[in-house]
Amino acid sequence: MADADPYMFHQTPAELAKELVGFVDLSDTDVLCEPFRGEGAFYNAFPAVNPKLWGEIKKGVDYRDISGGYDWVITNPPFRLETGGKRVNAFWYLLDYYTQRARKGVAFLANDRCFATLTPRRVDLLKTRGWGIQRIVVCSVKKWRGRYFFVILTRTGDSFFNHLLTNY
Repeated sequence: MADADPYMFHQTPAELAKELVGFVDLSDTDVLCEPFRGEGAFYNAFPAVNPKLWGEIKKGVDYRDISGGYDWVITNPPFRLETGGKRVNAFWYLLDYYTQRARKGVAFLANDRCFATLTPRRVDLLKTRGWGIQRIVVCSVKKWRGRYFFVILTRTGDSFFNHLLTNY
């Protein structure tokens, strides 16, 4: 039976979100955005001094309707979204969206299927935009499938993550 809800909800454990936010190089003045707030694990883990924005479709605030600029997007995004009348792996779609909007960085919690959407051409596009992967934190959540990767990208132009555009 197909899931009637186009969004897949996997609530991030609060302790995990707190630890992962600690890997992000934030300044006290950075405006933080949690566009897929869910039960608030990441949002609640943001430092109290930082201005915060949020979205949550179940609370009537779509991620595309968040107003105001933000420096960082930090979230466990939905793994699938309904777009153009079909379900898509949301990781690249959302990474593409936020690397055109965030001023400093994007940090997504992703599984291996999400991470695999970073094709050489897409990594090259990110590089062209001035974005690079700065850190990947591997973690495990027993109630979820497989390993998870907290992928932190910054608008620095450099990256430890390389790519080859040629198909062999």
